[in-house]
Amino acid sequence: MLTDISLGQYYPGNSFIHKLDPRTKILSSLVYIIAVFLAAESISYAAVIGFLFVVIAFSRLPFVLVLKSIKPLWIIILLTLWIHVFTGQGEVLWSWKYLIITKDGLAMGIKMSLRLILLLMISSILTFTTSPIVLTDGIEAILKPFKRIGVPAHELAMMMTIALRFIPTLLEETDRIMKAQTARGADFASGNIVRRAKNMLPILVPLFISAFRRADELAVAMEARCYRGGEGRTRMHELAYQQRDMMAAASMAGLIVLMIILKWGGFLCAI
Repeated sequence: MLTDISLGQYYPGNSFIHKLDPRTKILSSLVYIIAVFLAAESISYAAVIGFLFVVIAFSRLPFVLVLKSIKPLWIIILLTLWIHVFTGQGEVLWSWKYLIITKDGLAMGIKMSLRLILLLMISSILTFTTSPIVLTDGIEAILKPFKRIGVPAHELAMMMTIALRFIPTLLEETDRIMKAQTARGADFASGNIVRRAKNMLPILVPLFISAFRRADELAVAMEARCYRGGEGRTRMHELAYQQRDMMAAASMAGLIVLMIILKWGGFLCAI
């Protein structure tokens, strides 16, 4: 069901990853994404996958919970694999009428799908181990230098965090609406894809009404608490880098160096 989707949820804990500064986790996630795109050979992918498993172990998150983060985009992952498998060039492995699977296409499809899975999993680890309030502070601190050119750092951070926080809420609301309409005779399981899509249309109206109502309630609650944005705002816990953040930064730097060596090592040695 939709409630099984774990995207945007926070999993409380006291692990090494949970205790990291939010700025460290956000920047480390960006560095990991760069490392994933630098991966080209099998040994490179083995390195980034191994690093991800180490992060999951240090975060003490249930592995099944992290795997659930793939569920919302499994159709896109399969579509990516299908496009590359059947449109690639090179040695033909299998063919039937207009369908042709090539060796290069299969390899590229697996690599692209694997990249999407790794990006989803590392992003989910970030949200699982960082509470919405702390995540807002981290994003705001990273965007703070851009205030000089007029970027509303706090407002952007708040909007992104609230949007992320409302994903599980909207999924629960969608599941509730679907169960209510199923009890009234609606059918969302039978028929082809087009028919199923048409059957989903009646869900949108109550879902949008519920979303606007929740947004209005949140705005009223924030206004009642005299919320005034980032200027002059105090915090119970100020962000501060500690030794564990330096250790995390060093490990990410080591990962990037390893990816560069694996990708351009031969070229650098030739120079």
